[in-house]
Amino acid sequence: MIKKGIFHPQLLKLLGEVRHMDTIIIGDAGLPVPEGVTRIDLGWIENEPRFHKVLEEIVKVLVIEKATFANEAKDISPDFLQKSISILPEGLEIDYIPHVDLKEQSKQSKAIILSGEFTGYTNIIITCGCAY
Repeated sequence: MIKKGIFHPQLLKLLGEVRHMDTIIIGDAGLPVPEGVTRIDLGWIENEPRFHKVLEEIVKVLVIEKATFANEAKDISPDFLQKSISILPEGLEIDYIPHVDLKEQSKQSKAIILSGEFTGYTNIIITCGCAY
């Protein structure tokens, strides 16, 4: 049995399989998951687990090259956005796109990891990097 860190089997499998330039999304509880994209739903009650906790744990184990947020997060949940950015590795490339485009790009993601977050526009596209 895993003693510490992430132990959700489906999430561990995903994190072990993603490679350079693959994208995954960490989303709030309401983000739609397109047909054919792997859904890893961690939410079990309102706001559990929190988006930031999920992001913190994934940042610990994944090489990240780029992060993409919805433009709308700047106006609707700016404090939440700033906390998200503070969790990410320093110097990371950060992009912003319309939320409708984020949902469209989600169709090409390896997986969408849903938190239990009930805060609007709390979604991130993570582009995986390479460890060497």
